[in-house]
Amino acid sequence: MYSIRFKAIQRVLGALIGMSSVIALPPIAIAIALDESTTPAFVESFLLSAILGGALWFPVRRIDYQLRLRDGFFIVTATWCLVSLAAAIPFVSGPPHLSYVDAVFEATSGITTTGATVIIGLDALPKSMLFYRQSLNFIGGMGIVILAVAILPMLKIGGTQLFRAESTGPTKDTKLTPRVAETAKALWIVYLVINVICAVAFWLGGMSLFDAICHAMSTVATGGFSTHDASFGYWDSWLLDAIASLFMLIGGISFGLHYMAWRRAEVGLYFRDSETRAFLRITLGAALLIMLLLWLGGTYDNPGTALSHALFQVVSCITTTGYSTSGFDGWATPSPVMLVFLAIIGGCSGSTAGGIKVARVLMFLRQGLREVRQLVHPKGQFLVKMGGKRVSERVVLSVGGFMALYTLCFGTLILILNATGLDFRSSVGAVVATMGNLGPGLGETSANFIAVNDFGTWLCTFAMILGRLEVVTVLVLLSPTFWRD
Repeated sequence: MYSIRFKAIQRVLGALIGMSSVIALPPIAIAIALDESTTPAFVESFLLSAILGGALWFPVRRIDYQLRLRDGFFIVTATWCLVSLAAAIPFVSGPPHLSYVDAVFEATSGITTTGATVIIGLDALPKSMLFYRQSLNFIGGMGIVILAVAILPMLKIGGTQLFRAESTGPTKDTKLTPRVAETAKALWIVYLVINVICAVAFWLGGMSLFDAICHAMSTVATGGFSTHDASFGYWDSWLLDAIASLFMLIGGISFGLHYMAWRRAEVGLYFRDSETRAFLRITLGAALLIMLLLWLGGTYDNPGTALSHALFQVVSCITTTGYSTSGFDGWATPSPVMLVFLAIIGGCSGSTAGGIKVARVLMFLRQGLREVRQLVHPKGQFLVKMGGKRVSERVVLSVGGFMALYTLCFGTLILILNATGLDFRSSVGAVVATMGNLGPGLGETSANFIAVNDFGTWLCTFAMILGRLEVVTVLVLLSPTFWRD
């Protein structure tokens, strides 16, 4: 039985890795069309992923076995790790010719939609490499495995377990349609449509067509990669900042909710969803508070300018996109710390944003308030509610467990990074930036991660996958009971 189970895992893993090879095809076409020197690098990446995936899949292609949830955890984690390793090859073989350690960091950052970088000189890179980098954000935004479940019929067996293992938020079992493959397709269709609308909006707002397409891929995915070192400061346009803020907010809201609103043609669904309302209130409240800090602290003399920069940066941080207009590390205190820690909260469940997710934060706070009331009235019966409905005790307990594990990992990573020689402020910023999938951190990691040594870079790479897969999916593999059949 174990042998069949292992072969079934090998079969799905091989298919996923083989499918990921297509990521290199559009950059190959661009490189050939523009006669750029990057073609061999992308061909090498394509062949490696295709051959590795085929070698894993072909010998066990006829295995039929019902995957379990723990199999899904292993497949999803292994897929993200192996795809990141393969996706790093173009960054080594072609410009910017990174070391393999840095290349894996850059690829993982792209595919986990973190947006942290070790590259300086983006403006000088070939367009095929820039497109490739942005496409990593695009693919990772909705998820590699969810895409596979949507388009590979062979994954209909066990697809539910893979979907649950990669989905975000405290309620992973919610399906928009009766079949999980149809749910995955619905999410990807909504995602694609929003990306097209975003690209058109950027183009009409003043970007070149190339930049518009590239930034749409990283904006809706809340990835934060840009084709310019100055990010959105390159254009210095309030209109483009506003367009980006709108689509970052859209990316930070549940795509399941987008699908239902589109299907029912009812905008009111957004305002009836308690998590979305809380997300928008936190965003607006933080923007107003930081605007006051920037204005009164002398960072900006004009309150209108202060509000414009504050709103863009708050939306960028709470959705864990990581775009910037002027760099916020030098803003009036405590604005930089507030902005970075907004990324810990993150966006809504089922969105492309990282972080803990607003629903978990709300449940955790309400559970804390319930405990206080219980101490005052020991015989009282108090419930944790979301949107006026009772949250089951199972979900409340799972949120508490998640918060405990997240905090433990967060603190441990800070201590280890600090031990590598990175100062404490930079260590905190680096962990928030990577584990929270934000991108920019604080101190030496506010603009890029060049100051982090190789060991610290590997650690940050692990933190990105840990955060993207929401801790438990990765940590469960470290449990001895997981490996017992």
